[in-house]
Amino acid sequence: MKRRHFLQFAGSALTTIGISQLDIIQQGDKYTKALAQNTGRKLALLVGINDYSGEVVSPLAGCVNDVLLQKQLLIHRFGFNPKDILTLTDTQATRQGILTAFEEHLINQAKPGDTVVFHFSGHGGRVVDPDKDSPDGYNSTLIPIDSGYSSSGGVVQDIMGQTLFLLMSALKTDNVTVVLDSCHSGGAKRGNFVVRSRGNSKKLQISPKEIEYQSQWLKRLNLSPQEFIRLRRQNIAKGVVIASAKREQLAVDASFDDFSAGAFTYLFTQYLWQQPENTSAKRILVDVSRSTNIYSNRQGYGQIPELETNTKQPNPPLYFTPFNANYAEAVVTKINGNQVELWLGGVDSQSLAGFEKDAIFTVADGGGKGLVQLESRQGLVGKGRLIKAAQLKPGTLLQERIRGIPANLKLNIGLDDTFDSNTLNQAKQAFQAINRVSALPLRQQEVQYIFGAMTSARYQEFQKRSIPNLPPVGSFGLFLATLDEILPKSFGDSGETVTAAIKRLTPKFKSLLAARIVKQMLGNTSTSKIKVTASMNIAGSQKVISETFPVRGFKKQTGNQNTPVKPPVITENGIPELPIGTQVAFELENQESVPLYISILVIDAAGDMAVIFPNDWGVAEGATLLSAGEKRTIPSQNDGFKLTVGEPLGMTEALIIASTNPLRTSLKALKEIARSRGINKRAFGTTEDEFLDVTDKLLSDLDTATRGGLNVEGVELPAGVRGVDTNKLAAMAIPFDVVD
Repeated sequence: MKRRHFLQFAGSALTTIGISQLDIIQQGDKYTKALAQNTGRKLALLVGINDYSGEVVSPLAGCVNDVLLQKQLLIHRFGFNPKDILTLTDTQATRQGILTAFEEHLINQAKPGDTVVFHFSGHGGRVVDPDKDSPDGYNSTLIPIDSGYSSSGGVVQDIMGQTLFLLMSALKTDNVTVVLDSCHSGGAKRGNFVVRSRGNSKKLQISPKEIEYQSQWLKRLNLSPQEFIRLRRQNIAKGVVIASAKREQLAVDASFDDFSAGAFTYLFTQYLWQQPENTSAKRILVDVSRSTNIYSNRQGYGQIPELETNTKQPNPPLYFTPFNANYAEAVVTKINGNQVELWLGGVDSQSLAGFEKDAIFTVADGGGKGLVQLESRQGLVGKGRLIKAAQLKPGTLLQERIRGIPANLKLNIGLDDTFDSNTLNQAKQAFQAINRVSALPLRQQEVQYIFGAMTSARYQEFQKRSIPNLPPVGSFGLFLATLDEILPKSFGDSGETVTAAIKRLTPKFKSLLAARIVKQMLGNTSTSKIKVTASMNIAGSQKVISETFPVRGFKKQTGNQNTPVKPPVITENGIPELPIGTQVAFELENQESVPLYISILVIDAAGDMAVIFPNDWGVAEGATLLSAGEKRTIPSQNDGFKLTVGEPLGMTEALIIASTNPLRTSLKALKEIARSRGINKRAFGTTEDEFLDVTDKLLSDLDTATRGGLNVEGVELPAGVRGVDTNKLAAMAIPFDVVD
């Protein structure tokens, strides 16, 4: 292993191998037994800073929400007493405030065997390191609100990684977890994001107060300066350290629907709400790393979380503490009669728009008793009412039952903030004529893409990164949300006007809206209760590229599960890479006692859709039927065609939809498309208009099935909302990266 030390990671500590949730369930017993012996006190210090000000550090928007995300998780999933969680936000989080809180709340109170968590969300930085622990001569830091930074350089009041090493060393317990959602390079703004790092650090020196503070702790810990250097270069002080990104990567402040948070903290905590068992920190970071990379790839940047451990246990469980073992999207925080307030920390970030008014939750493990219907949501705080009797109290966990997808869901397009006022006004006016597309200023709300111009500076930067098929300078098109990647096939000629470019892209917006609905609103692998498995394989072989299944459908089965497999193409970010020309096949197995109706769609990096299954257009809806217990390969040897990976390069997602009810109207629409093209038996692509029409009919099919089931239970959904029932639908995604 390479020598690594705290806050200066030289490489990933993880081998990303695509471990499934089913494997976590099967391997969880040993952690449950070990953790049952841990009855010590649980202490947490959570720091989040938004209100930075200065010449070189931008204000942030999501760090205080990160504190709330961690606090609710620790209380309701890991059993922390709220009185033992200390939070410091904004003006409270001065250098002295953070250090004093660490000493008084954690060091002075923690006893051997206790559990300690320290979380920091804010800007990270670098300062000149007198000891030169790393080859570049800098030490990474945490930036308090009173750091005192300046573009001209000078002394800053940062907290060095070396100081945090000493504070961790002083804790009397070994059960220590540090989570850092900040980074140390990149700086400033990236498209719709703000990067959580200070910019230029070459001229910055650490405060003499910091060096003196370290000297005091060396004396208290009876460490010589030489021994201190040796220990910190060898490993972290103790416990577990989780960093949101590798040293050279970005940790971003991200917009999610109507609120902001650290991309890593939200994905990390949301993942933990979904787990049935506490398992090792290493394994959890493998899965979170994959989720973080899928998210960051969609946005146009790279982010791989890092893990360091120094414990007596070779593979310690996360937070060294017992776990409230139940899947949950929400938890009851307040109740007054039949009025309920919820924390929605378990809702997938991509699906938040499906959890507005009228979404329905059921009490976890309530046997179908107890339904709560949302009436409003602001950020992750929901307010609703009890619509089916149950004994609710604060702390009651709730699971998704009905996702309420708005009929007028929109596509959000950010407007490039390098546009001059005239260009900006022309763009705004042109977008006003497009139905269900909103043009928004950057860094105020979540956007799916950015409409912008290929400038000379961007062209040169893309050339350095060897981005293929670059459009000409002066052309208009769509960028991913960081402005660091372009959407394939979206740019025009250099002489095109803004108005003409937006008119040209109008059909593309329809397909991108349809892709958003299908991928983000329907995806419910974590919440569906349908028993179905799907894998994508190398055609003609048993080599599995990736597999997926709704884990809740299988959680109570024992003894007959398939052994999870490792994909043949392993990448650092956990996303399989498939070269152009690779032939693939899908394998599906229905483990339900009733037949399932199946569709397979593939949405490429340009937002275009191909229909992979059904593929026999000469027969009725039975072509989509997967009988109870049936296992099928698609395409089969008798289908007469093969599935071959092709352009465009970039992130592609296969979506497998399994429904207990026929998808009649969407199937009829697909058959009409096939008939109009003279297609009898094969997969085919769709135009933008066709994609949106099929998506709309698919939602109608699912809504019809949902309403029929709810009417039996005496629950009604209003008009204007399409319901998706976890008992009737499983929509599973398999992402992969198409490479040259």
